[in-house]
Amino acid sequence: MRGVTFLGERKLELAEFPDPTPGAGEVVIAIKASGMCGSDLKPYRAAAGAAAALGLGKVSGPVIAGHEPCGIVAAVGPGVGERTARVGDRVMVHHYAGCGVCRHCLSGWTQMCADGSVVYGVTGNGAHAPFMKVPAYTLVPLPETLSFATGAAISCGTGTAYAALRRMKVSGTDTIAIVGQGPVGLSATQLALAMGARVIALDVSSERLMRAKEFGADAVIDPKMGDPIAAIKDLTRGVGADLSLDTSGTADGRLVTVRAVRPWGTACFVGEGGNVTLDVSPDMLRKQLTIIGSWTFSTIIQAECAAFVADRKIDVEHLFTHRWQLPQADEAYRLFDQQTGGKGVFLM
Repeated sequence: MRGVTFLGERKLELAEFPDPTPGAGEVVIAIKASGMCGSDLKPYRAAAGAAAALGLGKVSGPVIAGHEPCGIVAAVGPGVGERTARVGDRVMVHHYAGCGVCRHCLSGWTQMCADGSVVYGVTGNGAHAPFMKVPAYTLVPLPETLSFATGAAISCGTGTAYAALRRMKVSGTDTIAIVGQGPVGLSATQLALAMGARVIALDVSSERLMRAKEFGADAVIDPKMGDPIAAIKDLTRGVGADLSLDTSGTADGRLVTVRAVRPWGTACFVGEGGNVTLDVSPDMLRKQLTIIGSWTFSTIIQAECAAFVADRKIDVEHLFTHRWQLPQADEAYRLFDQQTGGKGVFLM
C-alpha cells in the first residue's frame, strides 16, 4: 500500500509500505477517513521531521502521517476477543499506544504512559494510508449515526476541544472566549454552544471569523482591528469572560486568553508548542486566575464526545471545507498550510 510521509520543509511523499498484518492483541483498520490536524503542520514544515518537531520521541525510517483515524475493522489478530473487536466494526482510534499497565494507560490516558508512548502518525504509522495496524485497546466505537469523517474529527481536533471544555465545566451560565478559529477552535465554538455557553470567537483571519459566525458564535473579534481585551470587556459588562480557551498555540493568542478572563476565571491552553510571557501579578495572582493545560483526551472521553455529538445531532462534518483523496496529499497540505480556511479530510 502507499502512505503519506512528511519529509519536512513543506514536502511530503506518497511512499510504498507493506500491507499490515495483525499480531497478537492487534487489529488492522481499513481507513475510511483520515483528518488533517493543525499539529500536522509542525512536522510538515520542520526540517527535523515529525518526532523532533513535536518533541514526541525518536523514529527510524519513514512514518505514515495522520493521527485522526476512523474506519472499519478489517482483520483481527490472535487474542482479540469479540467483545473488543470484530471484523466489520465501525471504529475510531485513540491514536496512542503505551505499556498498558501503568495507571495512565489503565485509565485511558495512554499518551501519558509512564514508559512513554507511540503516537500514531508521528512515531508510529498513522492513518494517511488505506490500512492501519493498532493494538485493539486503542479502538473506540463509532456511533452508527455518525459519519466516518465526523469520527476522524473526534479522533483528535474535536475530541481535544471537547476534553478542554469538559475540564472547564462549561455551562449555560458561562461566557467563553475562544482564541483561534481553526479546526480545534471552531470545534470548541460548536461544542460550547451546544453546552449552552455564550461564545466570543477570536481570530486574525476574516475567513475563519466568518465561519465562527456561521457556526453560531455570539460575537467575533479580530485582534488586529483593535484591543481584543477591551472588546471582550465591552461584551461582558466590563468584567471579562468567565472562561477562555487558546487553540492558536501563539504567544499573542495565549496572552489574550489569560487577560480576557475575569477575576476567579479559568483560562485553558490546548495549542501545541511555543511560549508565552505573563506579568504574573496583574495577569494571574491579583485575579485569582486558574490556568490549565489540556492535552487531547482519554479513550473514555473520546467515546463520551462521540455520544455527545450523536445525541445532540451536532453537525461536526460541517467543519470540513475540503475532502481529498490520498494522491492529492501534496495539494491538500499546501492549501492547509495557509491556515485561513477550514478542515481537510482524506476519504478512502
